[in-house]
Amino acid sequence: MMSNNHKLKVFSGRANRALAERIANNLGDTLGRIVLDNFPDGEISVRIDEDVRGRDVFVVQSTCPPVNENLMELLIMLDAFKRASAARLTAVLPYYGYARQDRKDVGRVPITAKLVANLVTRAGADRTLALDLHAAQIQGFFDIPVDHLHAAPVINDYIRTMNIPPQDFVVLCPDEGSIKRALIHQKKLGGAIAIVDKRRSSATETQQANLIGSSLEGKVAVIFDDMISTAGSVVGAANVARRAGAREIYACATHGVLCGPAVERLRDAPLKQLILTDSIPLPPNKHLPNIKVLSVAPLLADAIKRIHFNESVSRLFE
Repeated sequence: MMSNNHKLKVFSGRANRALAERIANNLGDTLGRIVLDNFPDGEISVRIDEDVRGRDVFVVQSTCPPVNENLMELLIMLDAFKRASAARLTAVLPYYGYARQDRKDVGRVPITAKLVANLVTRAGADRTLALDLHAAQIQGFFDIPVDHLHAAPVINDYIRTMNIPPQDFVVLCPDEGSIKRALIHQKKLGGAIAIVDKRRSSATETQQANLIGSSLEGKVAVIFDDMISTAGSVVGAANVARRAGAREIYACATHGVLCGPAVERLRDAPLKQLILTDSIPLPPNKHLPNIKVLSVAPLLADAIKRIHFNESVSRLFE
């Protein structure tokens, strides 16, 4: 009789296959066999190449750029697994696209983060495993269980290896909205805290103004954020830190979206190192000499194992 452990299987979409392979490797397994292609008209073709009836299936797919292509591929994969009689289907979303559209901040706009949650659920997912959602309340947009992981332990472990003297270490918030995240890092790593008073001039442009909190003169400033998109906020914060006399500046983020002018801005920024995770694959044209990529595969693999055996996932953060 097949043991319960043999029923777990990880499959991957095309968005971030390298991460999915690392997750499977951490589980002591290989990725499930699935054929993904496009028809001549661009429509997505999916065929599962092994029996999944009665299995506990985990589908890894970051809905990163190209967002619509990767999201649609995820939905079609979920539908295929549901119709192939998988016992339980978990959508593993290392990066959740459309997460910033999580409320109506002006009239007559959609709440796309909720729409995507509805689509993932309707496509057949029984539960979702997500990493550093842009807003924690997105968990409530799903009508299925959501396990919300944080990459903070992975990033904090790396920061500790730098051996920054505690009296020189300052956690720098790129804006007021990042204070809660920064305090979580500061509680684990120690040091002082400072906040950049960011003023938004438009939906895509921000201007950095004053520095609130600890002095940065001669200190090591470490910026923490959940994602770097156009890099306006993080580069602005780095420039404020440099003007304030910081001797070294680092930036950390879970999701390196790096779209639009991000790479050019980061190339010219006064950052000693930019620390990202592999939640989103980094193409060669976005690699910079000072970028360090940390893998969240062990973290996701541990969570998958815990979900499979019906163990506590929150224990990972205690």
